[in-house]
Amino acid sequence: MGVAADLIAKARARAGLTQAALARRAGIPRSVLNAYERGSRQPDAGALAAILRAAGFELRLAPIIDLEQNARALAEVLELAEKLPYRARKTIGFPSFKRRVG
Repeated sequence: MGVAADLIAKARARAGLTQAALARRAGIPRSVLNAYERGSRQPDAGALAAILRAAGFELRLAPIIDLEQNARALAEVLELAEKLPYRARKTIGFPSFKRRVG
């Protein structure tokens, strides 16, 4: 079963709807909904959103944050930074702050 098929089946079950009832609400033939649920056909994003909306759900797209991958990348960057040559500056230069009188 594909991702779309799984989403549709779970949404329909949670909504307590039959395939016929959900198909009517979504405005598609029951045979098409059945094919989507079985995974023999794949709905496009608009059709999937409409079916889920008809079941009382909303399809949202969000970035996936992989904390482990981000942590590995950060560790690699820090390791590379440690390998950079270090030259200490003799003095720290700041812009002069002149008091304005006026």
